[in-house]
Amino acid sequence: MQTTLTSIMALDVGERRIGVALAGSVAKLAQPLTTLEHTDNIFQMIAELAAEHHASELIVGLPRGLDGQETAQTIATRKFAAELEQAVNLPTHLQDEALTSRQAEIELKVRGQPHAKADVDALAATYILEDYLKENSGVSHV
Repeated sequence: MQTTLTSIMALDVGERRIGVALAGSVAKLAQPLTTLEHTDNIFQMIAELAAEHHASELIVGLPRGLDGQETAQTIATRKFAAELEQAVNLPTHLQDEALTSRQAEIELKVRGQPHAKADVDALAATYILEDYLKENSGVSHV
Protein backbone atom coordinates (compact mmCIF):
# COMPACT_ATOMS: atom_id res chain seq x y z
CA MET A 1 0.00 0.00 0.00
CA GLN A 2 1.47 3.31 -1.09
CA THR A 3 0.89 6.43 0.98
CA THR A 4 0.83 9.90 -0.50
CA LEU A 5 3.08 12.36 1.26
CA THR A 6 1.29 15.51 2.28
CA SER A 7 2.42 19.08 2.76
CA ILE A 8 1.59 22.19 4.71
CA MET A 9 0.87 25.31 2.67
CA ALA A 10 1.35 28.85 3.99
CA LEU A 11 -0.08 32.06 2.59
CA ASP A 12 1.06 35.66 2.93
CA VAL A 13 -2.21 37.40 2.07
CA GLY A 14 -2.07 40.87 0.60
CA GLU A 15 -4.60 43.05 -1.16
CA ARG A 16 -3.02 42.45 -4.60
CA ARG A 17 -0.96 39.28 -4.23
CA ILE A 18 -0.73 36.17 -2.09
CA GLY A 19 2.66 34.61 -1.51
CA VAL A 20 2.60 30.82 -1.20
CA ALA A 21 5.11 28.51 0.49
CA LEU A 22 5.20 24.75 1.13
CA ALA A 23 6.79 22.36 3.57
CA GLY A 24 6.69 18.60 3.15
CA SER A 25 5.29 16.32 5.81
CA VAL A 26 8.59 14.49 6.27
CA ALA A 27 11.42 17.03 5.89
CA LYS A 28 9.29 20.00 6.98
CA LEU A 29 11.57 22.43 5.17
CA ALA A 30 9.67 25.52 4.11
CA GLN A 31 10.32 26.91 0.66
CA PRO A 32 8.69 29.53 -1.56
CA LEU A 33 6.30 28.10 -4.14
CA THR A 34 4.64 30.91 -6.06
CA THR A 35 2.71 34.15 -5.86
CA LEU A 36 -0.94 34.38 -6.87
CA GLU A 37 -2.82 37.46 -7.99
CA HIS A 38 -5.61 38.20 -5.49
CA THR A 39 -8.59 37.93 -7.84
CA ASP A 40 -12.23 36.88 -7.50
CA ASN A 41 -11.33 33.20 -8.04
CA ILE A 42 -8.52 33.14 -5.46
CA PHE A 43 -10.10 30.36 -3.38
CA GLN A 44 -10.31 28.12 -6.44
CA MET A 45 -6.64 28.82 -7.30
CA ILE A 46 -5.58 28.00 -3.73
CA ALA A 47 -7.71 24.85 -3.74
CA GLU A 48 -6.04 23.70 -6.97
CA LEU A 49 -2.55 24.34 -5.55
CA ALA A 50 -3.47 22.59 -2.32
CA ALA A 51 -4.74 19.55 -4.21
CA GLU A 52 -1.72 19.48 -6.54
CA HIS A 53 0.68 19.52 -3.58
CA HIS A 54 -1.43 17.27 -1.32
CA ALA A 55 -1.74 19.98 1.35
CA SER A 56 -3.25 18.70 4.58
CA GLU A 57 -3.58 22.14 6.19
CA LEU A 58 -3.22 25.83 5.42
CA ILE A 59 -1.41 28.49 7.41
CA VAL A 60 -2.42 32.11 6.88
CA GLY A 61 -0.15 34.92 8.04
CA LEU A 62 -1.95 37.25 10.44
CA PRO A 63 -0.89 40.90 10.30
CA ARG A 64 -1.10 43.09 13.38
CA GLY A 65 -0.21 46.64 14.27
CA LEU A 66 3.23 47.55 15.64
CA ASP A 67 2.00 47.05 19.21
CA GLY A 68 0.28 43.76 18.40
CA GLN A 69 -3.14 45.37 18.09
CA GLU A 70 -5.87 44.35 15.65
CA THR A 71 -6.02 46.49 12.52
CA ALA A 72 -8.36 46.65 9.54
CA GLN A 73 -5.98 44.29 7.73
CA THR A 74 -6.07 41.87 10.70
CA ILE A 75 -9.86 41.75 10.51
CA ALA A 76 -9.81 41.32 6.72
CA THR A 77 -7.28 38.47 7.01
CA ARG A 78 -9.33 36.70 9.69
CA LYS A 79 -12.37 36.90 7.38
CA PHE A 80 -10.31 35.66 4.43
CA ALA A 81 -8.99 32.69 6.44
CA ALA A 82 -12.49 31.71 7.61
CA GLU A 83 -13.87 31.88 4.05
CA LEU A 84 -10.83 29.99 2.74
CA GLU A 85 -11.32 27.16 5.24
CA GLN A 86 -14.92 26.76 4.08
CA ALA A 87 -14.06 26.99 0.38
CA VAL A 88 -11.06 24.64 0.43
CA ASN A 89 -12.28 22.33 3.20
CA LEU A 90 -8.88 22.08 4.90
CA PRO A 91 -7.91 23.00 8.46
CA THR A 92 -6.73 26.60 8.35
CA HIS A 93 -4.59 28.17 11.06
CA LEU A 94 -3.51 31.75 11.66
CA GLN A 95 0.16 32.54 12.32
CA ASP A 96 1.58 35.90 13.40
CA GLU A 97 3.42 37.39 10.44
CA ALA A 98 5.25 40.18 12.27
CA LEU A 99 7.99 41.64 10.08
CA THR A 100 8.11 38.69 7.66
CA SER A 101 7.83 40.92 4.58
CA ARG A 102 10.58 43.19 5.88
CA GLN A 103 12.76 40.15 6.65
CA ALA A 104 12.18 38.86 3.09
CA GLU A 105 13.09 42.23 1.55
CA ILE A 106 16.34 42.33 3.52
CA GLU A 107 17.29 38.77 2.57
CA LEU A 108 16.65 39.37 -1.12
CA LYS A 109 18.71 42.59 -1.04
CA VAL A 110 21.57 40.76 0.70
CA ARG A 111 21.54 38.14 -2.06
CA GLY A 112 22.17 40.96 -4.52
CA GLN A 113 19.83 39.50 -7.10
CA PRO A 114 17.11 41.49 -8.86
CA HIS A 115 13.72 40.64 -7.41
CA ALA A 116 10.09 41.62 -7.74
CA LYS A 117 7.48 42.25 -5.05
CA ALA A 118 6.11 38.78 -5.84
CA ASP A 119 9.44 37.28 -4.72
CA VAL A 120 9.12 39.13 -1.40
CA ASP A 121 5.58 37.79 -0.93
CA ALA A 122 6.55 34.16 -1.56
CA LEU A 123 9.59 34.42 0.73
CA ALA A 124 7.46 36.06 3.44
CA ALA A 125 5.08 33.08 3.22
CA THR A 126 8.11 30.85 3.79
CA TYR A 127 8.98 32.72 6.99
CA ILE A 128 5.36 32.46 8.16
CA LEU A 129 5.51 28.71 7.60
CA GLU A 130 8.89 28.37 9.33
CA ASP A 131 7.53 30.24 12.37
CA TYR A 132 4.46 28.00 12.44
CA LEU A 133 6.56 24.84 12.23
CA LYS A 134 8.89 26.04 15.02
CA GLU A 135 6.01 26.94 17.32
CA ASN A 136 4.25 23.63 16.69
CA SER A 137 7.22 21.27 16.41
CA GLY A 138 6.02 19.03 19.21
CA VAL A 139 2.65 18.47 17.55
CA SER A 140 1.99 16.14 14.66
CA HIS A 141 0.39 18.17 11.87
CA VAL A 142 0.51 15.97 8.85
